[in-house]
Amino acid sequence: MGEDSLPQSNNKRIAKNTLMLYIRQLLTLVVSLYTVRVILNVLGVEDYGIYNVIGGIVSFFAFLSSTMASATQRFFSFAIGQKDFDKLKRIFSVNWIIYGLIAAISLILLETAGLWFVNERLEVPLERFESARQIFHYSVLTFISTILTTPFMAIIVAHEDMHIYAYVSIVETILKLTVVFLLDFLPGDKLELYGILVFAVSALNAGMYILICTRKYNECQFRQFYWDNNLFKEIIGFTGWTLFGQLTTVGRNQAVTILLNQLFNPVVVAARAIAINITSQINLFSNNFNMGLYPPIIKSYAADDKGEMFSLISRGSKITFSLMWIFALPLFIEMNAILNLWLKNPPLEAALFTRLALVDVLISSISLPLATAARAPGKMKNYELILGSIQIGIFVASWLVLKAGATAYSVFLVAIIANLVMFVVRLFIVKSLLGFPLRPFYHKVVIPVSLVILSSGVPSFIISFALPKHIIYSFLSMLLSVLFSIVSMYYIGLEKDERERIKSLIISRTQKYLNIGI
Repeated sequence: MGEDSLPQSNNKRIAKNTLMLYIRQLLTLVVSLYTVRVILNVLGVEDYGIYNVIGGIVSFFAFLSSTMASATQRFFSFAIGQKDFDKLKRIFSVNWIIYGLIAAISLILLETAGLWFVNERLEVPLERFESARQIFHYSVLTFISTILTTPFMAIIVAHEDMHIYAYVSIVETILKLTVVFLLDFLPGDKLELYGILVFAVSALNAGMYILICTRKYNECQFRQFYWDNNLFKEIIGFTGWTLFGQLTTVGRNQAVTILLNQLFNPVVVAARAIAINITSQINLFSNNFNMGLYPPIIKSYAADDKGEMFSLISRGSKITFSLMWIFALPLFIEMNAILNLWLKNPPLEAALFTRLALVDVLISSISLPLATAARAPGKMKNYELILGSIQIGIFVASWLVLKAGATAYSVFLVAIIANLVMFVVRLFIVKSLLGFPLRPFYHKVVIPVSLVILSSGVPSFIISFALPKHIIYSFLSMLLSVLFSIVSMYYIGLEKDERERIKSLIISRTQKYLNIGI
């Protein structure tokens, strides 16, 4: 096996986990896109924009949960990598207490500062103001239930039991689809009703995770609590800087939505919400693969196996981008046709916003394994301070360009430029923290990815431009772009040994299924 090859066990486990998460995500994607269409029709563009602004305010506080999720995941995986299961019990117990405190703090902040913002600053039509207040309260309850679910999701991922995560997510998706159908039949204000039903789904989801984890994992028991001051300080120290990073990330995403609400009409906010919804669903394909990579990267660092860790980072960066590109390219070239078919009458700016958002998340996707690796040593100060400052700069720059009279889409251009800068910065930070070699990464990731973009993107755009404007030709164009992407990734993106492993895997699987059939 070559120096850069992944151990066979890791290959199989990551591939299996990725497959489970892919099946889950495909179903989630279809249901989510259909849900947006129905919700947009039932609520109307204005109420849909209101719901997303309210959700943005609550999500502004979501960094509390996201920060702890990142810390929890890192500490769980590290303890498992060291095979220290007594420590794992202490980590879970300390984290559960911290999550309880976070839930209480979140509730207080949201129902005071958050409610003040809704009452005094939010731009909502007068006749929808009371509904906006109610939807805010339901969104807060949904967020609190999400906080209490997070440590249980983290322990499942740390154990690499992705099939459990996938199954529960599928049930959650089916419940959300049920909510959509119920809206047409239940009486009352549709906006308020939607908020109540979304909270009910979130509470059921939390119950499923808690029940499964308490039955399956010894560390997730409530019969006895452990407390460890040193561990608490270590987690809080790690979390403190991660908190800053998550806060600035939320500022980049949700605060910009609120900024657009202050300067433009709700239709523009709805267009941005549609763009973010599409890209977030597509982005989950690469995030799911990175979720499968997270435990092996942390565990290989804990076991002091840097060779495997560096291989995971490089291959992971290339694959996460590829998983995004295969969906992003057809969407990018046929966005107008897709939106018209999907939403019938989409907001005017939705196509442009979504194309720019796709570019933004494509750049981010290649950085996901780098961000995971940066968390492995637990030294977050420089990483979060530098990256967080750039994130703050995105919001400030967006505010300045909009105040100067720029159009709404300029906020996406600002984010794209900043994301390119952050990608380079992450590379140098990981090099400093781990001794990560940059030249091999450039040759094995950056160059192949660039060639894949050119070799698949150029012919896809030429064909799309040349074909007549009809839905049938749009589907043909999308299929050809997917084909170009797959061929380019296989022959240009992958190295020879990677292609050989894929061929061997396909042949062995085919023979297995043929033997079963016989």
